[in-house]
Amino acid sequence: MKTRLVAAVLLILMGAYANLVIAQGTKPAVVLVHGAWADGSSWAKVIPLLEKAGLNAVAVQNPLTSLADDVAATKRAIARLDGQVILVGHSYGGAVISEGGNDPKVVGLVYVAAFAPDVGEAVGDLGKEFPPAPGGAELRPDAGGFLTMTTKGVLENFAQDLPLAERKLLAATQGPTNDAALGAKLTNAAWKTKRNWYVVAANDRMIPPDLERKFAKAMNAKTITLPSSHVAMLSHPAEVAKLIIEAAKSAPAN
Repeated sequence: MKTRLVAAVLLILMGAYANLVIAQGTKPAVVLVHGAWADGSSWAKVIPLLEKAGLNAVAVQNPLTSLADDVAATKRAIARLDGQVILVGHSYGGAVISEGGNDPKVVGLVYVAAFAPDVGEAVGDLGKEFPPAPGGAELRPDAGGFLTMTTKGVLENFAQDLPLAERKLLAATQGPTNDAALGAKLTNAAWKTKRNWYVVAANDRMIPPDLERKFAKAMNAKTITLPSSHVAMLSHPAEVAKLIIEAAKSAPAN
């Protein structure tokens, strides 16, 4: 009798665990795509918050050699995951998720102070109707066509609202970005067919905030505005994570 009771309890517990796994499996994964002069650690403060909410979050390491290479890296990350995916892009990463977001697994796009080009547009062509952002003057090319930002540019324009130690670390670990990536024209604009969300960084000195508002309006995105530098996911991780979680909760049942 006791043996049968224990067996019954074990079956109930196993069933409950199976139901929990199934429920967790229905949540979309989150693929985080960094921008130029950065790497996957851009999302270091956001990932734990997403995981705490029960979401599987992975950060792409873009080579920053070309738009095609970066889209390929993002698609490899998507392919490794089961089920639905929310794509999140920061800065130039917005172009990457716009181009690569046509993957059938992708059910939503979140843009964080990001470019959102249309078909036939390149990141480098956008925003000319606005006064140039100060950060652009701090880019330095090398013989191979890679652009690096000066330490002054990172400290004063890229991440001016972070503690000094964090700003210095960003300057030291930045990913040099090939100019070809910024000049490549999109062949797909996934934001036209996928649900989207947008974070406007009101104190951005890399992308004019009015250009970010223009993108958000053109996409009809659910938009929040943060009193942030260009790296909103580092200076306001809780708010950025909250919007990503909202996007994940809005995903259609699979």
